[in-house]
Amino acid sequence: MPNAAHIIALAGNPNVGKSTVFNALTGLRQHTGNWPGKTVAAARGDLTYAGERFTLVDLPGTYSLFPNSAEEEIARDYLCSDEAEAVVVLADATCLERSMNLVLQTLEASDAPTLVCVNLLDEAEKKGIALDLAALSAALGVPVVGTAASRGEGLDGLCAALAAAVRERPRERERSVEYPRAVERAVRALEPSLAPFARSRSRFYALRLIEDDRLFFDRFGAELPALAAERIQESLSRARAELGELTGDALRDALVGALSDRATELARLCESRDETAAQRRDRRLDRLLTSRATGIPVMLALFGVILWLTVEGANVPSQMLSRLLFSAQEPLRDALSFLPPFWRDALTDGMYRTLAWVVAVMLPPMAIFFPLFTLLEDVGYLPRVAFVLDRCFARAGAHGRQSLTMCMGLGCNACGVMGCRIIDSPRERLIAMLTNCFVPCNGRFPLLITLLCVFFSGTSMLGAAVGLLAALVFSVCVTLTVSRLLSATLLRGESSSFSLELPPYRRPRVGQVLVRSLLDRTVYVLGRAVTVAAPAGLVIYLLGNCNVGEMTLLACCAAALDPLGRLMGLDGMILLAFLLGFPANEIVLPILLMGYCSAGTLVDCTSLAQLRTLLCANGWSGATALCMMLFSLLHFPCGTTTLTLARETKSARWTLLGVVLPTAVGIAVCIFVHSAAALMDF
Repeated sequence: MPNAAHIIALAGNPNVGKSTVFNALTGLRQHTGNWPGKTVAAARGDLTYAGERFTLVDLPGTYSLFPNSAEEEIARDYLCSDEAEAVVVLADATCLERSMNLVLQTLEASDAPTLVCVNLLDEAEKKGIALDLAALSAALGVPVVGTAASRGEGLDGLCAALAAAVRERPRERERSVEYPRAVERAVRALEPSLAPFARSRSRFYALRLIEDDRLFFDRFGAELPALAAERIQESLSRARAELGELTGDALRDALVGALSDRATELARLCESRDETAAQRRDRRLDRLLTSRATGIPVMLALFGVILWLTVEGANVPSQMLSRLLFSAQEPLRDALSFLPPFWRDALTDGMYRTLAWVVAVMLPPMAIFFPLFTLLEDVGYLPRVAFVLDRCFARAGAHGRQSLTMCMGLGCNACGVMGCRIIDSPRERLIAMLTNCFVPCNGRFPLLITLLCVFFSGTSMLGAAVGLLAALVFSVCVTLTVSRLLSATLLRGESSSFSLELPPYRRPRVGQVLVRSLLDRTVYVLGRAVTVAAPAGLVIYLLGNCNVGEMTLLACCAAALDPLGRLMGLDGMILLAFLLGFPANEIVLPILLMGYCSAGTLVDCTSLAQLRTLLCANGWSGATALCMMLFSLLHFPCGTTTLTLARETKSARWTLLGVVLPTAVGIAVCIFVHSAAALMDF
């Protein structure tokens, strides 16, 4: 029988390279799920070194073990459990002081042998930062190793330290943090009565008890069966008497302040700095990218370039992919010749043609947009976007990190909704999820670009990109307005503060970015879209080929929706196209053309001029195109996003509101614009 694997917990702040270390050590021997009862991802990986087997548990990135989010709660609970045989805390060599806060808390909270891995030594060297790791190890009383994981440097030393750590016998640790005298007296009064149950964690338990941390004791109270016993109650009374007026927020501030002071002391002890040209360059870039005067114009320019590259670059590949996929339609029909003609056509002209359309229209722009967007993330620009927009979202009663989830929604609103997990406050997380679909995903880009080219910008792709950027700015304004409305009505509350890390600018890892964006994002999102588009294609075919009297079901449904459509400056067929396009926004325009042409399957026009002629023949004007663009920006989320919203909120009520709210806003805006256009005879 092989020896059981040693369980190692891997903890650290966000953006310290924890995932890079985890991936480098475990390679392909990984599996991912969710923490029990949580939507936070849990990753585990296997490692073999010097005959020893290890299972690394990658804890969610956290700045503190004072939990304000599900991620921090999970990290704290796991470190306080007895599952891990050793703990590795990753620290950022470029910002050691911030990382020391978590290191100090981990030393208090965990019974297991702990070692500190100071990562990003290569980045620190570029910034002129030198670290004395031996001095840091002596001050902390635990092993400290240095790595540059992106280069593979220091990983052997980390593995050797891990092997030594699991062989280390638990020993009494020196006090890592000296708290104010009143706190230390209170802890000394409590520790003797807690020691039989909390073992070497008695100091940590005492601190949580005098802090009255209900969340902690709801989770770990079972470990203290004598908590209600007279002896502990007497000790707790003496401890609180020692605290005097140091209670509540004042006590919490004192604990946090002591940790921060000790972290600063440790950083000064082992760190020396010599400003480099790279640091001066970073400061100049931050003055440009984060100032009020230039931050927003630069942000708009960058996103404008990305949109232009997406629009210009996706055109030819989309046409080639369309020809390739549609050329397989007739061979597929021949292969299904054993089926009755109606169902054979339903599968080929309905399901397959819809799938081919979705893939041809959706894949090329995603394959361009996601890598470009991921590059901005990789170089460290997206946190600057959040910094620039934080004031706007705070005034709207929302969370500053909503700007990041809004940016995620540009690629896919479902990804944006999932990204809202980074927002700690449940109230502000709901606001971000409910308003994410106001930002156009790349599935709505083809319709917006087509209408811009047909009615407003001619054949200029640059003009289409500028128009798309204007639509994006409008959608951000609507997002802020609706966020403000929600925060003042259904989701009242104070805006929470948060720590926003501005990571150093880094050279993008182009290969890794391409793999991550194409596989983790593009293929993943496309797969979900295809899953919902296939049954939609069958439904659309049935509606277009089943008659009620002289009319198809498609025409009957359009006639029923026509009064509302006319009120909005549209028509019934347009509204029906949006409803049938619920599974995937990419098929709205072909459904509309199918209805106008009375065809039994999705159709496409071979030129913009031909498309303009067809639309104008059905009563379109510039005002109609404008109203359709607005409704495309503001209508209900697609099926994939709605399912994601249901999973994330775990509430039918909030999911329904997430569908109804944007639809109501879209209808109201279209009615207003149509009325204004009628007055101006547009």
